[in-house]
Amino acid sequence: MMKKALVFLLLSFILLLSACGKTKDTASSETNTEKKNGADAISGTLQFYTSQPDTDVTELVKGFNSKYPDVKVQVFRSGTEEVVGKVLAEKQAGSVQADVLLVADNVTFENLKEQELLMPYESKELAEIPADFVDQDHMYTGTKIMSTVLAVNTNKVKELPSSWNVLIDSAGKGQGIMPSPLYSGAAAYNVGVISRDAGFGWDYFKKLHENKLTVVQGNGAVLKAIASGEKQYGMVVDYLAARAKQEGSPVDLAYPKEGVPVITEPIGIMKDAKNKAAAEAFVDYVLSEDGQSLAKGLGYTPIRKGMDAPKGLKTMDEMKILSAPTNELLKTRDADKQQFKQLLGE
Repeated sequence: MMKKALVFLLLSFILLLSACGKTKDTASSETNTEKKNGADAISGTLQFYTSQPDTDVTELVKGFNSKYPDVKVQVFRSGTEEVVGKVLAEKQAGSVQADVLLVADNVTFENLKEQELLMPYESKELAEIPADFVDQDHMYTGTKIMSTVLAVNTNKVKELPSSWNVLIDSAGKGQGIMPSPLYSGAAAYNVGVISRDAGFGWDYFKKLHENKLTVVQGNGAVLKAIASGEKQYGMVVDYLAARAKQEGSPVDLAYPKEGVPVITEPIGIMKDAKNKAAAEAFVDYVLSEDGQSLAKGLGYTPIRKGMDAPKGLKTMDEMKILSAPTNELLKTRDADKQQFKQLLGE
């Protein structure tokens, strides 16, 4: 009898151990499944094409990889016009390599949308992005608020100007500088908007030429000339001027009374993206609170609702905005660039 009892206890113990092992294995399996359905399921290579500065791209990729460490992000960075030129060349060759595109303005994305190069994606973060900055077909979404302001060298200029007219009057003769719309998407947008504004028109650009304004490749070159004192006044995107000021450069910025053009540096996924899962995760991250906080830390005004502008910059509600219909700017962009080239020789 005692033998039977011992055998029964031994069998019961073995069954108990087996059940525990199965429970543990099941729990482990469930955990692994959860991981595969989350960040650990996102992996592979992501081709990211952008016009953002190198340092900002580095920080963005680092932030994304802190959430998705198994994704290798490969970056192509240049001015908006060159980035788009590369995409179109790849299309012509039969295969667009980019998965995600983040460049200057919505006019550029409308062009790509017309050519059916973008994939619709309705990010879970869109509820926190103002509807005005989201394409109605979800082909692209704005990622930040960037205005073009008037930057000055504070060693040479003691009082901030209140008008864009400083670039065409005697005080600014030979001392003005701006980026080329043939290279910079922001500059191309600005030229389109300013040339259509009743207070400026193409006559303003004629006067810029007469006042010996210098045209350089991009916004970075404009800021460098202002900070060095080579030039006193320049058209430049706001975050660059504010960042230089905070770093101690003799630079300050003004929002002219006539108003400022604003771009949103949209992001979109290419139609033939080879890593769709990683591309969607990347878009989600850029628009998320974490991604927008990173952008603010880099000096950009967030586009996400309820977030303040960085020190020294204004929110959309605090600035007067110059604008023009996107469809009109799209139709005339090439003609606008050619007109600018004829007037200013760039």
